[in-house]
Amino acid sequence: MDRLVHKFVDDTTVSELLDSGDHHTSNMTRYVESLRTWAQTNKMIINRSKSKEMILGSLAKQPIPCLTVQSDVIERVATFKLLGFTLLNDLSWEAHVNTICAKAAPRLYYLKQLRRAGLSSDDISYFYLTVIRPVLEYGCAAWHHGLTVAQSQKLESLQKRALRIIHQIVHDMQYDSARAYAGIQSLSARRSELG
Repeated sequence: MDRLVHKFVDDTTVSELLDSGDHHTSNMTRYVESLRTWAQTNKMIINRSKSKEMILGSLAKQPIPCLTVQSDVIERVATFKLLGFTLLNDLSWEAHVNTICAKAAPRLYYLKQLRRAGLSSDDISYFYLTVIRPVLEYGCAAWHHGLTVAQSQKLESLQKRALRIIHQIVHDMQYDSARAYAGIQSLSARRSELG
């Protein structure tokens, strides 16, 4: 199979597609050695301590020999962050959803501070739509279709909390009614439109 090389500012990702059960034909060691040679020729250094190997999908459950570079074993990981996405080797989005929720939740505090400072609901809503919601939607075209119902609800719960703060909506008001009142789509509907 052909190798895929993805280059980002100061990082390079080398990936290889293998048929299930065909890990013995992997050329990854050769690809990494070729990359190391290129880096050396161009007076660059590959930081082996930051280099990671991740095996995705069903191959992750098979006993595959570890990748080595100049007799150094590259650490194999089950979770890896790449371009703002938290990837799991089982191809689920649980870690990514947890990461973005953990990043967005503390920002709800700023909505409370803006409310206390006397800003209008429109101004606070603008802050939510430009500072917090993008965190909940970053790259959603890539992961929206892989979400479980529980993961989708976890994301929606953050928007629900935001709406309660912005519009001082009572807790027993239905989420759909609160969104209609605020003129804001559900995150799920927006992801479907974006993806």
